[in-house]
Amino acid sequence: MSHTLSRDEADAVVRTALRGFASDAELATLARTQPLRPTLDLDSLDFLTFVEKLTRATGVRIDESDYPRLASIDSCVEFLTAVE
Repeated sequence: MSHTLSRDEADAVVRTALRGFASDAELATLARTQPLRPTLDLDSLDFLTFVEKLTRATGVRIDESDYPRLASIDSCVEFLTAVE
């Protein structure tokens, strides 16, 4: 994407990237501040796949040092909307 994402766009991208790891019903009830990895039982490979999906959808480079910023839906949205 060539523009900065809005919070709504970033939220949609995160939820879309999480599909396959959780059902739509689970994603709908997932609290925005709940930690993603333990809540959705994401192992290391699942988390890397999630990061790759975010990168493909946004064009944002996500380094390993950024991973702690992807702990919850809210923190992912904050990260994605802060990147220019």
